[in-house]
Amino acid sequence: MEEYCSIILNNVTAKQSGRRLLNQISFTLNAGEHLAVFGASGSGKSLLAKALRGALAHTGSVIYKQGNRPVQPVVAYVPAEHPLKNSSPANNFYYQQRFINTEEGGTTLAEALSVQGDATSVAQWLEKFRLAHRSNIPLVQLSYGELKKMQLIHHLLTRPDILILDRVFTGLDVKGRKILHTVINQLAAGGTTIILITDSHELPASITHFAEMSEGAVINYAPVEKLGFMNSMRPRETEAPLPPLKKAYHIGPLISMKQVNIRCGDTVLLRNMSWQVNNGECWLIKGHNGAGKSILLSLINGDNPQAYTQQISLFGKKRGSGESVWDIKRRIGFVSPELQNFFDRNITIFQAVGSGFFDTIGLFQPLDEAQTQKVNGWLSFFSLGDEAGRLMTSLSGGEQRLVLLARALIKDPLMLALDGPCQGLDDSQSRMVIRLLERIHSETGMTLLFISHYEDEVPSCVKHIMELENGVPTIYKKVARPSIALSKNHALTQSLS
Repeated sequence: MEEYCSIILNNVTAKQSGRRLLNQISFTLNAGEHLAVFGASGSGKSLLAKALRGALAHTGSVIYKQGNRPVQPVVAYVPAEHPLKNSSPANNFYYQQRFINTEEGGTTLAEALSVQGDATSVAQWLEKFRLAHRSNIPLVQLSYGELKKMQLIHHLLTRPDILILDRVFTGLDVKGRKILHTVINQLAAGGTTIILITDSHELPASITHFAEMSEGAVINYAPVEKLGFMNSMRPRETEAPLPPLKKAYHIGPLISMKQVNIRCGDTVLLRNMSWQVNNGECWLIKGHNGAGKSILLSLINGDNPQAYTQQISLFGKKRGSGESVWDIKRRIGFVSPELQNFFDRNITIFQAVGSGFFDTIGLFQPLDEAQTQKVNGWLSFFSLGDEAGRLMTSLSGGEQRLVLLARALIKDPLMLALDGPCQGLDDSQSRMVIRLLERIHSETGMTLLFISHYEDEVPSCVKHIMELENGVPTIYKKVARPSIALSKNHALTQSLS
């Protein structure tokens, strides 16, 4: 299609089991205009995207026109999550597979993309997203951010007329987000209509209009110049009492690593890692996509068997000296994008949180009365108390992340290891999580390992920084922290001093 098309929605309504998912949505995005969709987690943004793509049953109409003529454009939808498929007979990857160096085979990045486009186009997009050097790496070895870039390239190779991007900045490092801004603006200038589900802090210059959603309805639709009047930008701060938490106290270092080297085939993932984390310390672990951050956490959380061959001690015991994986996991509350992607979504919210007592992905035994009360207390804290019986599949990505954070806290861990805990959360939820972590550290002394690509997501209790560059660590200790404004436009600087 050589020209932009207009998109007309008339009373688009979707229901499921008597529950209204989308509520009488009507607006027109004229040819040449580009839309950002905002709203709180669970407000219906992704459902609207699916309706535009034709993937959600609804009443009302979605009409595409070029001039006065109805058309059927190529619509590409890049979802917020990416389901990985193994290269061997269409089985799903399992959660720990990325950290287990069992084989060199498997579909590579270039091979996966070649299904959608020719070699020249694939090479051009890999170069644009700075992934050319990773083209022959198996998918299982790619970082979350690298997989997000692959997912985007896969859809761009279809040369869409309309490109719907659902939280596509999530998980990308600073350089990756800058590149994506440029790509979006170039596509918009070249004839592709952009519909972007995001927050107000990641707004490419090409966006002309915004739609604000709440409870499945569009409550505000206007030119982007009026963005400051958006209702969801107004702070909604609450200071609910914390559920009871035990003091987090341990004698001696929680983590001790000496000259740790981790490989996958010929690829060095971590090089000469020497690091000690003492009780009560709060660390930011930073670095570009693929730098080794998640690999480092896998060694700590008991998910990487290479830990047994290295000089790694956790909670005073050397790995391989007789402790079980479960002995390690019960002391650590863990959240990551990979855990969320592989978590069983066909269990209830209550079961998901309760599984944290046993570090299982699913609840396989009944809880006692004290455990039940504790689950209900955390669900109430996260405003999910009335939703305990709902399936995880019914929640938005942001709501699922809050459930997994409650799961991590349910067992009173000595340490929280959080990989992008604010990914997928709306602004209000992000502020709540940051404040929660600050309160927990203040009241219990809990140790915190925190990964984020955004400066404003780093809790004020963080005083130590480790930066990874291609698996090589640089450590900054006792960093003097300034006050950090809540603006995701400000990327992480070289240090937070």
